[in-house]
Amino acid sequence: MRLWTVHPRFLDAKGLVAAWREALLAQAVLGGVTRGYRQHPQLIRFSSHPEPIPAVGAFLTGLAEEGERRGYAFDTSKILQPVTVKQIEETEGQLLYEWAHLREKLHRRTPNLHRQFRSIIIPESHPLFRIIPGQVREWEKVKSPG
Repeated sequence: MRLWTVHPRFLDAKGLVAAWREALLAQAVLGGVTRGYRQHPQLIRFSSHPEPIPAVGAFLTGLAEEGERRGYAFDTSKILQPVTVKQIEETEGQLLYEWAHLREKLHRRTPNLHRQFRSIIIPESHPLFRIIPGQVREWEKVKSPG
């Protein structure tokens, strides 16, 4: 499960659809509809939000807006609470770690997007997140280089 801090505009088609599917799963987990993935580290920032379900709804809404911009038709009726909520603080280190991870994926899957974004050092974040100084989050499963 990857609930990206980076803005959905940076995701390729496969990544955007996967993010939508995984965010719907996160919504189900936080809503108690499914038992799997309850301890998944990507859920921590949503489960610690004062309004977890609306926070995931805001995340899904951002994905749906990007999908609509691209001509996709995500079923927004699946968003349980598509409301605006208080932004989640996320660290610049986390954003940059995810950006490097995404760029590796784009390099393999969609080299044209990788080339298009290669000059971007610090990407825009998903609208749900407010970027603050800090390192990669302790819940992130950091992959060692090589």
